[in-house]
Amino acid sequence: MQNVMLQTINALAKFGLDKLERALIFGAVLAAVLALATGTIQISQVWFAFLFRWLHVLSAVMWIGLLWYFNFVQIPSMAKIPDEQKPAIGKVIAPAALFWFRWAALSTVVTGLILATLNGYVLEAMLLGYFKGGQATYIGLGMWLGLIMAYNVWNIIWPNQKKVLGLVEASDDEKKAAARTAMLTSRFNTMFSIPMLYFMVAAQNLA
Repeated sequence: MQNVMLQTINALAKFGLDKLERALIFGAVLAAVLALATGTIQISQVWFAFLFRWLHVLSAVMWIGLLWYFNFVQIPSMAKIPDEQKPAIGKVIAPAALFWFRWAALSTVVTGLILATLNGYVLEAMLLGYFKGGQATYIGLGMWLGLIMAYNVWNIIWPNQKKVLGLVEASDDEKKAAARTAMLTSRFNTMFSIPMLYFMVAAQNLA
């Protein structure tokens, strides 16, 4: 099995699989081919709702994945990195990660709201199902937690990270304060991500 997989990977490498954009294109094409072969593409309101649910999940995987990367990997590791190597994080890795992080947050919100609109529960969910319990309450709690997290990304974390990364002018003291604010807000979002994911899953399985 391992040899077959390695042979397949090496064969695909000839088509530029080492480039991320081609891997993504190949993945999208494979998904489309398999979807057509299994008959799961059916042009209807239900299918479009499913399509935006899929896009919503893809965006959320990117967003929360990077949020947890920052909190489980990058932030705890910074103190262990020699000072002469830290610029590589601040000038190369962090800006790229923050780019995908903030746009994935926005994409998660937009696709989620479109999905809720297509399924006809957006208003009831935003009103938390009038606190009656059930799917609208669960998905509403998940939505509100996610919206607060996305607000924090764009209005607290990113503006402060721009100071830390030197993208906007700031004194050393301002950079230090901005770094702490961004870190604490990121921790806050990590905390919120746990109940947010709980209620998103509960809406699909416990309602």
